[in-house]
Amino acid sequence: MGKSKPQQKKESKSKKSVLGAGGSVSKQKMNEDPSKLLEQATLLLQTGQADTAAPLAERALNDAPANSPLQLSALNLVAEIYVELGEVEAAMQHFLRAVELDADGSIPESEGGGAEKFLWLAQLNEQGGQASVQWFEKGVATLRNTIRQLEENPGPAEAIELDEKKRKMANALCGVAEIYMTDLSWEADAENRCEALITEALLVGPHVPEVMQTLASIRISQLRLDDARAALSRSLELWKDMPPEDPIIPDFATRISLARLLMEVSMELEALGVLERLILEDDQSVEAWYLGGWCLNLLAEKKEAPKDAEEEAQSDVSPEEKRLASLVASREWLKQSLTLYDLVQYEDEPIKEHANELVQEMNKELGEEMEDDEEGEEGEEDWEDEIKSDSDDEMADS
Repeated sequence: MGKSKPQQKKESKSKKSVLGAGGSVSKQKMNEDPSKLLEQATLLLQTGQADTAAPLAERALNDAPANSPLQLSALNLVAEIYVELGEVEAAMQHFLRAVELDADGSIPESEGGGAEKFLWLAQLNEQGGQASVQWFEKGVATLRNTIRQLEENPGPAEAIELDEKKRKMANALCGVAEIYMTDLSWEADAENRCEALITEALLVGPHVPEVMQTLASIRISQLRLDDARAALSRSLELWKDMPPEDPIIPDFATRISLARLLMEVSMELEALGVLERLILEDDQSVEAWYLGGWCLNLLAEKKEAPKDAEEEAQSDVSPEEKRLASLVASREWLKQSLTLYDLVQYEDEPIKEHANELVQEMNKELGEEMEDDEEGEEGEEDWEDEIKSDSDDEMADS
């Protein structure tokens, strides 16, 4: 598993420049040295200002000497900026140009080379299947060589880099395994390839949460549900108590997938815990609200409710009371997902259809509750105001 492929063009959320107290970058006289432009563009990208970074990186690329490390670094940076902006085709074109300069990944990362461009191309290309596998394999081969070199020259700095490269390699191997579970599942040796890939990934990154998650996905496909639950529990244990900024925590999209897997093996309480944390990070995620509502609906079917301190103190809470509590919470989560669906112009129609279906079923039992509906309308207006406010802030910062 690697970085998540962008689904659509993102709206830029520009922040005030960190390059000086005098205002935006556009108002400052920029150093035209391409290496300085590249440094400034990198900093802007790292601080969430991809739209501002783009012209600087393009200027650095245009001014960099042909076939130089600076040109290679600029190509990769421009490509990553386009990924952040949701411009997938432009990103691929720049990564492919980088491949022309470093076809086997042998150029050091310090000079713009390395495996990253191969891993991005594996995820961005629309063909998928064998084409993605080939790019992943080039990335894995490059990382394998880098890991061997780091192991031959041990030291404190090398140890940190070694851990990072091993995690990246393990995730790339998982990416290939996922392709053999989906696009290439029809191939005769697909299951054997998955086993070989996950075995190597476990050897390289035994403490990588995404590896355990991929192992669980493989075991689910094999109907080995107990093994899948064990792998998912281990994946959660590796990061659930870590602070939000810890790099071991999987990215947002990976944890969405984790919640789905947990629900698939009837670990709804664990799934809800993951989703509640995701909502704290991004309360405008349609899918997180939808999955949380669905998860609570599944708990209601089992006559269960999320545990909390108050409930634990009340031993006389009946299964029926728990069921109703989960239904009420489920409807609220699903209604929030539907409100956001329209506000952010989400495009996954099956999510909307399923959420509506579940809400309508619950309305038959719980009633329409006009007061709740009015509150929902007020909530929708609040969301519209918040989104409009965000938009106004972005315009003011630009």
